[in-house]
Amino acid sequence: MNDFTRREFTHAALGSMLTYSLLDVISQTDAVAADVKPTVDKWLLDLNQLSADIKGQKLKQLDWQKKIEELFAKVNLPDLLKKLDFEKLTKDLKMVDNGARSLRFNLPAVEGLPKNVVFGKQIFALKKGRSVVPHGHNNMATAFLILKGNFHGRHYDRLEDQKDHILIRPTIDREFGAAAFSTVSDFKDNIHWFKAEDEPAFIFNIHILNVQPGSKLPTGRVYMNPNGEKLKDGTVLAPRIGYQESHKLFG
Repeated sequence: MNDFTRREFTHAALGSMLTYSLLDVISQTDAVAADVKPTVDKWLLDLNQLSADIKGQKLKQLDWQKKIEELFAKVNLPDLLKKLDFEKLTKDLKMVDNGARSLRFNLPAVEGLPKNVVFGKQIFALKKGRSVVPHGHNNMATAFLILKGNFHGRHYDRLEDQKDHILIRPTIDREFGAAAFSTVSDFKDNIHWFKAEDEPAFIFNIHILNVQPGSKLPTGRVYMNPNGEKLKDGTVLAPRIGYQESHKLFG
C-alpha cells in the first residue's frame, strides 16, 4: 500500500468512526428527549386545557381520551405528589371500612392556571380489599392516575341500556401500579372498577361534567353488577343495582 493509499484509508476510517459516533450521540439524545417529562406546572396547564377543549366541544370524547392518556403517560409522579403536598394531605388519614374515602384538595398556584379549573378533582383513598365500586357514567369524561399502591382494575364498554340490565363487554382486566392510568367516556370503557391490593392505596381522579350537550340521561353515576349473566358472544347482562347494594357487594 503506497503512502497516498494509506492516507486515504486512514481518513476514511476516521470519517466512519466519527460518523458512527455522531449517529450514536444523536440516537442517545433522541432517546433522552423522548423520555423528557413536562414540568408539573405545564402538565396541570395541559390538563386544564384538554378539559376545556372537551367541555367546549373542541375535542370529541374519544380524541380526548387519547390525548389525556398521552398526557398521563408523561406525568412526573414524584413531582406531582410534592406539588399536591401529598404527605401532608394523607398524614394521619382515617380510612373508611367500605369503599373509598374521597379527599378534596386545592391545586397549587400555577401561573396561567385559573383558580377555578374546568375539571373536578379528588383523590380516592382505600384500604386493602376495598373498591371504587363498579359503575358507569352518564355525560361525563373522567381519568384516573394511580398515585400509590396497587390495584386490580377492570373496565367495560357499555353497549346497551335496558330497563333492569346494562349489556356490557369486558375491555380491560389487569394490574395497575403507581403511575398507571385509564380514562372513561360515554363511548369507550364507560364502566370501571378498581380494587386495592395493598394499603394505603390512592387514585387521583379528574372528571368533566356535561360533555354531551342535549343528552337525555342525567349526569352522574350508574351502578350495576358486572358479575351478571355471561352471554355466548362474551358480553355480560349486568343487573342494575343501587348505591347501597353496590357497596354491600363490592365496597
